[in-house]
Amino acid sequence: MATTVASFYGKAKISELRNHNPHNNDPMKQLTRQIALLERVDQLIRMKATGRPKQLAQRLNVSEATVFRIIDTMKALNAPIYYDLSRQSYSYSEATRFKCGFYLEELDRKAEKDLSGGYAFDNLERLILFNNSFQSTITI
Repeated sequence: MATTVASFYGKAKISELRNHNPHNNDPMKQLTRQIALLERVDQLIRMKATGRPKQLAQRLNVSEATVFRIIDTMKALNAPIYYDLSRQSYSYSEATRFKCGFYLEELDRKAEKDLSGGYAFDNLERLILFNNSFQSTITI
């Protein structure tokens, strides 16, 4: 059974992360892999299960230097990471979660109107209401 990492970009099999070709010049694949690695490290940190840097590197099939670069990148993105010597794992000093992607948000009527063209929004709304009432009067 293959272990997968869920990410905004879909699910990536751990084996796909491990079989990464560093000479692949497809920037989207590289970005997707980097995000998947960040998400996986975040998950392990939240579980307090990274182990020592060398163990984490082996688990992710990357070098120890890459592990340190990942941790440095996460710290640069304001992740409150520290290494817990007693647990021998990276940890967060406060409740944190890494998210990367686009998320839908509910818009109120004014925001929707502003995005939809102001006054044209009211006219469109009237047209839809008229069309709905017109269709309800037609009998077949």
